[in-house]
Amino acid sequence: MTDQESLADRFEEQRPRLRRLAQRMLGSTAEADDVVQDVWLRASAAGADDVQNFGGWLTTIASRACLNVLRSRASRGEIPLDDDGTGPVIEADVRAPDPLEAAQQAEAVGAALTLVHERLSPAERVAFVLHDSFDVPFEQIADLLERSPDAVRQLASRARRRVRSGDVAATRAARDRRPIVDAFFAAARAGDFDRLVSLLSPEVELRIEQGLSATALVRGGGAVAGRALMFAIPDAVLRPVLVDGLPGVVVLVGTRAVSVMAFDVDGERIAAIDAFAGPAAIAALSLPR
Repeated sequence: MTDQESLADRFEEQRPRLRRLAQRMLGSTAEADDVVQDVWLRASAAGADDVQNFGGWLTTIASRACLNVLRSRASRGEIPLDDDGTGPVIEADVRAPDPLEAAQQAEAVGAALTLVHERLSPAERVAFVLHDSFDVPFEQIADLLERSPDAVRQLASRARRRVRSGDVAATRAARDRRPIVDAFFAAARAGDFDRLVSLLSPEVELRIEQGLSATALVRGGGAVAGRALMFAIPDAVLRPVLVDGLPGVVVLVGTRAVSVMAFDVDGERIAAIDAFAGPAAIAALSLPR
């Protein structure tokens, strides 16, 4: 067997996964097939003698090809550009629909998710698909997108929230997890550090957007609990909302919104918190009346 034949056999083993990746990124079977063919042409021309992680190497080539397609669409105005400045969708957290309403809404879930996915920017889509569907590390995605790992983590998080916002079942789950959010604020107001830690995943992340591209990141249950105690406002009014489909609150002091927080709850613990704080960040949001 020649080297080229051996390469072809190895490529065929990877073809189904590469095709799934391209379909997920592009939403088009025809374009996905074109991308996979392009990957084969590039791989066969370059050779793989010195490649140690063959699957990872092909994933990178395929991801770059998909990114080029997505950016081409963006240049034609078919999908948003990378940095479109779109903030989260914030809506009042009203009662859950009754079974009949839920059944009627469920018919449109597939179309809604597809529409939301199409509205993701190229960078959001690449970060979301590679990490959430194919377990590619943020560090590797960062090299592909030429951004920092933290920036890629935020892209994936934002994409994940937008996709969830189109999912009726996820919205119902968000309401079901509201008691954990309420318990978090009760513990913060009571100054109960141990209770706060028990409500947080050990790997929890608190991402704070302060407007004008200013962001902060706090990691770990202890650090996030400490931050919650430090900035707890005893006389604040908490208005329940859904933030891109996640359970959240608008924090009001008097009649003024001082922050908006969204909680990603996994099981019985909070896995991530997205906070928008300060006048610049709040001014950029569209809050429900």
